[in-house]
Amino acid sequence: MSDAPEQIVFDDFAKIDLRVAKVLEAKAHPDADKLLVLQIDLGDEQRQLVAGIKAHYTPESLVGKLIVVVKNLKPRKMRGEESQGMLLAASDDEKAQVVLVSPEMDIAPGARVG
Repeated sequence: MSDAPEQIVFDDFAKIDLRVAKVLEAKAHPDADKLLVLQIDLGDEQRQLVAGIKAHYTPESLVGKLIVVVKNLKPRKMRGEESQGMLLAASDDEKAQVVLVSPEMDIAPGARVG
């Protein structure tokens, strides 16, 4: 038996709006040990993300960084803060290492990823 996720068709993948965002601000979540609250620039708008990356990144190291986010994810509350998207990160099975997905070169916030 495999632990691999179910295969999807291209139309399912095409529903995901991946965009480049620039981190404008980052701070520790006031009520959570593992969460950071990020203010991001998506080119045409600014949003807030809440991400469980506090063990791997300091807020200061994120400011100015380009990241890849899922723009059209339905907002949800995380420990009282609204997250308006999701950042993409790679990790090993134990989550001992977490690496943010980011463009190789500078590109404008809001650029489509596909």
